[in-house]
Amino acid sequence: MKLKRLTALALFMVSVHAFANQPFTTPEQAADALTQAIEQQNETALNQLLGEDWRQFLPPEGVDPEAVARFLRDWKTGHRIVQQGNTAHLVVGDNGWQLPIPLVKAAEGWRFDMQTAEDEILTRAIGRNELAAIEALHAYVDAQQRYYAMYQRYAEKIVSTVGKKDGLYWPVKPGESPSPLGPAFSPKEPGVGYHGYHFHILPDNRNGFAMIAWPVSYGESGIMSFMINGDDDVWQADLGPDTAEKAQAVSVYKPDGQWQLVAP
Repeated sequence: MKLKRLTALALFMVSVHAFANQPFTTPEQAADALTQAIEQQNETALNQLLGEDWRQFLPPEGVDPEAVARFLRDWKTGHRIVQQGNTAHLVVGDNGWQLPIPLVKAAEGWRFDMQTAEDEILTRAIGRNELAAIEALHAYVDAQQRYYAMYQRYAEKIVSTVGKKDGLYWPVKPGESPSPLGPAFSPKEPGVGYHGYHFHILPDNRNGFAMIAWPVSYGESGIMSFMINGDDDVWQADLGPDTAEKAQAVSVYKPDGQWQLVAP
């Protein structure tokens, strides 16, 4: 999925108040300078290009080295500047991935426009999280089917009780077969969620199991909420600012008129 490109390159997560001041004669020069700064991990250069507070928007674990390496590989594969008037974008790789930070031309020259980039970065992050939530729901269906093959019943819990296998996930020792589902659905830190989403098992009288997923922070980690059952069809709905309350109030799988089927 293209939206996963540079997933953790939160290097570009900059504040609306952070403005990069270093101008360049051409957008190509600016793009070259940014790529060189990333490749050399030159924090001083990045401060000049992106603003001094860019690092505070990194995730706790820092920049994903694989994401950076992927960007640099795509840059070497091919890169170009797409310019429309006084705005330009850097496009890299065979798939044409576009850097979310535009370049704008001012009196002093071309510079990276952090203020405009913020909305695009947020939109892409939400898109990635929503796609990850849909993939996780499909993984849940697969896990329930494997669990049923093992125990002739569906699991009613995501994480098993300690010492039992009454949920889809349980820790295993070396050499043992893995549980049907990994531990990611239930992170160690409460409230964190998985890719910005919470998940909860729902009963479904027709197919035996279902699940609902909703964003940890509506409008920031996601917008749409999702439901799935044993048919493996995903339904989505925008539950609005009260998403958490509305999603947690859902007690059974029964998509009504506000839910729409997600195209496969």
